[in-house]
Amino acid sequence: MNASTPLGIYASARQTWLIFAAAIFLVSVPVFIEAPLVRSLPWLSIGLTFLWVWLSFLLMSRSVTYHWGDLLFGFSWSWLAGSIYWGWLRWEPLWHLPVESIGLPFAIWCLRRNWGKVGNWFYLGSLLGTVLTDVYFYLVNLMPHWRQIMQVEPEFVPQILQNAVARVQTPWGVAWALILAMVLTMVGILPLGRRQYHWYAFSGAVLSTILVDSLFLLAAVLA
Repeated sequence: MNASTPLGIYASARQTWLIFAAAIFLVSVPVFIEAPLVRSLPWLSIGLTFLWVWLSFLLMSRSVTYHWGDLLFGFSWSWLAGSIYWGWLRWEPLWHLPVESIGLPFAIWCLRRNWGKVGNWFYLGSLLGTVLTDVYFYLVNLMPHWRQIMQVEPEFVPQILQNAVARVQTPWGVAWALILAMVLTMVGILPLGRRQYHWYAFSGAVLSTILVDSLFLLAAVLA
């Protein structure tokens, strides 16, 4: 299909928005699947990484599904990092960003060679969202609550969450939440004007951070 024809332009625009939606899905939905899985079956979660990689290369072997395989390949880095951290290191929040950054050197290496742009930009967008979320935790001093939740029995978790919410609801907590949300929104929206697949994957990953953080906040409030 000729991309310069009206039908071709429509198909290309539709594909970019589908990639955008898929990026949001891959950040927001799997976290609620991987989190309980990795706590009980961490090695299975690690093993699923190889499934995602295999499936991504299978999709990339066909031109019609190449971009979907590319996106899935980037997602596999996020999945692997999540499996490692939440499986074995979740008691120490200081390890969170180093582990989540495990794929960063490879992503940069690939982008310098103009390979896997959709997946690697998705991974970078997801990582940026993680960085800003952790920065908020440091600024509002939520890290002690993180450690406590990972160490106590389940019946004590609701009270710790309520204590954390109390810190979020302070003027300091609200101000930084608004500032970082605006940063995420701006960084997520600006690339959409470029109309390229990899930028839509990046934007979807960044903007979905707001969705995921909001859902976790809602869960904490309702705890």
